[in-house]
Amino acid sequence: MKPLKRTARRRLLVAHVAVSVSWLGLTVGLLALGIAAFRTEDPETARAAARAMKIFGDWLIVPFAMFSLLSGLALSLGTPWGLARHRWVWTKFWLTLVAAALSVFALRPAIDEAAARGSVGLDLVVAPSLATATYLFVTAISVLKPWGTTRRGQRLHRAARTGKGTVDTGKGVTGAGKGVDAMSSRRTA
Repeated sequence: MKPLKRTARRRLLVAHVAVSVSWLGLTVGLLALGIAAFRTEDPETARAAARAMKIFGDWLIVPFAMFSLLSGLALSLGTPWGLARHRWVWTKFWLTLVAAALSVFALRPAIDEAAARGSVGLDLVVAPSLATATYLFVTAISVLKPWGTTRRGQRLHRAARTGKGTVDTGKGVTGAGKGVDAMSSRRTA
């Protein structure tokens, strides 16, 4: 993928953060509704909470999950961070991919079933709890950027340092001394 220009990168970053935080908020909302429906003694409250969960599931889960995944992928491929250069990016990608798949193929059907029944089981309390924990973990590694580079990232860094080959840093192709890690530490936004 062609490196993103600064303005495009910033706009995409803002959109990615906004939709990812919205996905987290949506999950917390589903958790609150799931707990309310599961714990209530009132069948009408349980039905209302299950119907509200269905609205979230029908209208919001898929777009937020997909846009978060795709915008993150575009950011990783269009910046010096790369998709497989840093362990935190690689981990974040796989966790987001799994979470999006589970949201679409497991959570939505469970919500639809609960709405048809008019009651919520423990599964619709556990699933949003795990999803919330996952999204908080992904947020933390996005901020902290732990674990260093992958083997591929180390190879690219060595190649750039020794002058063997060139590395695309997002500002065009450069040789020795301006490797992926040198540029990426300065260009996060």
